[in-house]
Amino acid sequence: MTDTRVPTASYLCPQDGSRADSTTLAWCCPVCGGPWDLDTGTSAPVPLDALNGRVNSLWRYAEALPLAAPAVSLGEGRTPLVPLTEQVSAKLDFLMPTLSFKDRGAVMLAELARRLSPERVVADSSGNAGTAVAAYCARAGLRCTVFVPEGTSPKKTEQIRAHGAPLETVPGGREAAAAAARTAAGAPGTFYASHVFNPYFLHGTKTYVYEIWEELGGTLPDAIAVPVGNGTLLLGAALATAELLAHGLIDRRPALIAVQAEAVSPLAAAFRAGSDVLSAAPAGARPTLAEGIAIPRPPRARQILAAVRESGGTFLTVTEDQIRTAQKDLAARGFFVETTGVACWAAVGAVTDRSVVVPLCGAGLKTGLAP
Repeated sequence: MTDTRVPTASYLCPQDGSRADSTTLAWCCPVCGGPWDLDTGTSAPVPLDALNGRVNSLWRYAEALPLAAPAVSLGEGRTPLVPLTEQVSAKLDFLMPTLSFKDRGAVMLAELARRLSPERVVADSSGNAGTAVAAYCARAGLRCTVFVPEGTSPKKTEQIRAHGAPLETVPGGREAAAAAARTAAGAPGTFYASHVFNPYFLHGTKTYVYEIWEELGGTLPDAIAVPVGNGTLLLGAALATAELLAHGLIDRRPALIAVQAEAVSPLAAAFRAGSDVLSAAPAGARPTLAEGIAIPRPPRARQILAAVRESGGTFLTVTEDQIRTAQKDLAARGFFVETTGVACWAAVGAVTDRSVVVPLCGAGLKTGLAP
C-alpha cells in the first residue's frame, strides 16, 4: 500500500533557525537564501535483527526515513559491498536503476513531489542527478525539466531525454545551470527537485551507510571515503553515522574522507587553511575528468567542512592522471566506473593501515573511458 499523506517533518535553516512546513514549495530559507535541513523529530532505531524479512531496497530502513510506503520505487539500494584489497572495499552503487548513487536521493524527491502534486518539477545537474530525477519523476507521472551545463556528457543527456524530461542546456558551467533552474523554480506551482537544497535528498543518500552497517553485521569500517562536489553523499553519511551512534547501534563514528579533484578543490583548500567557509576568492577552477564533483562554490560548504572535522576525517585531492589510472585499474579488476566515481579509489586505494569503504558511484557507460 502506498502512502498519500503529506510529510510531517519540517524544514529548518541551519544558519538562522528559520522554519517552514515541508509541504511548502519554497526551496530555500526565505531569510538567508540557504539550503534547508530537515527536522524529523525523534526517530526509532533501525532493528538490525528484524531486517531479514523486509523489502529488498533502501526502504527497509523505515525507522530512519522521513517518508514511507513509496509509490515511485524502482527497487533502489541494497547494492553489493565487495573487497578490492585487504583493507579497502567498494560499494557498487553504479548498479542502481539509473546507474548512479543519485537514485537514493532522487526517489525521496520524487516521492515528496508526488504527494505535493506540483504543476511541474525542475532540476539541475551535471548529469547523474538529472537522470535520476527524470527517471523517478517518470515513474511518478510528474512533468520534469532538467537544466544541465553545456559540455555535459552526451550519454547522460541521452538518458535524461529517454525518460521523457525536456532538457535545457545552459551556456557556462555547473553554477550557471543551477542559477537557471532556480529562476525557473520561482514560478508558481513548481517543485525544485534540488539534490543540494532539499534535505530529503540527503536522507535518501544516508541509506548508503545503513547498508554498509547491515552488511558488516552492525559495524562500520574505520573510514568511509566519498567524492565531494556538492557533498550530498558525504552529508548523508554524516547523518547516518550520527543516527546510528545516537541509537547505540555503533560505538564510534568512522572518519569521513572527502575526495576532490585537484583541478576543482575549494573545500579541500578551506579545510587545509583551517577555515569553516570557502575563500572569498577561490582559486580558478580548471577542467577535470571528475565532472560530477566540479563544484566551485557548494551551497552546503560550511556543513561539509564541519562534518569532516567532527568525524576526525580529512580531505584528499587527486590529479587527472590519477583519475585516468584509477579508472583503468578498476576496469582491470572488473569494474567499469565513470571518471567521477573512481576518484575515491584513486585517493585511498593504497591504504593498508585501516579499513575503508569507497563508493563506485556511477557506471563507466555514462562517460566512457578517459582519454
